[in-house]
Amino acid sequence: MTEPADQSRIEADEARVALAGERWRARSRRVKLYRRVLPIIILVLAGGALTWTVFRTVMSGVERKASQSNEVRLDKPLFHGQDSQGRAFTVGAQGAVRDAATGQFRLVGPALKLNLGGRKVTELTAGGGTYNEQARTVTLGPDVKISDGGTGFVLTTPEAVVNTDTGVITGSKGVQGAGPLGTINASSYAIYDQGQRVVFDGQGDKKISGTINPSGSGG
Repeated sequence: MTEPADQSRIEADEARVALAGERWRARSRRVKLYRRVLPIIILVLAGGALTWTVFRTVMSGVERKASQSNEVRLDKPLFHGQDSQGRAFTVGAQGAVRDAATGQFRLVGPALKLNLGGRKVTELTAGGGTYNEQARTVTLGPDVKISDGGTGFVLTTPEAVVNTDTGVITGSKGVQGAGPLGTINASSYAIYDQGQRVVFDGQGDKKISGTINPSGSGG
């Protein structure tokens, strides 16, 4: 005959076994659920990443085509104009791209001539540049070369900004000059009156320096 204490112990053991079995069955159900759900989640995430990649690729192509459609390309263009004093100038280039959004021309291999038809012609060439017809400015650079036909003086500078309304040429990124009269180095410059007057300036530690050729002639 089973004692009451033994009976209680047996019932407690059965309860623990039943609880452990229930926990095991619950864990088994979760494992089966994860096995079903995880592959679906992985596929959804992979599909989302693939869709985003394809979307960005398509959008990049659309943006690139839209950008290209806003540009007008010209081969060997030649722009004619006059400054406020009626002096003629031309802006030529090997090629130009017009941005429809800004109306500006990006120049490839530009060549600019001021006072065309006069005795003194100032010519500018550069590796590239921008022609802003509305603002009446031509920004040239890099590798700018400014040649004055009247004096034979040649300036080289990283950048030149030409105001086609006044005919004034300025630059603040350094300049070197050489001609029959000698040489000069400065941090900035300004050319007025179609090259008849040139002002050099030294800023900071970079002072104006140069050499004078006593036997030179300004023509």
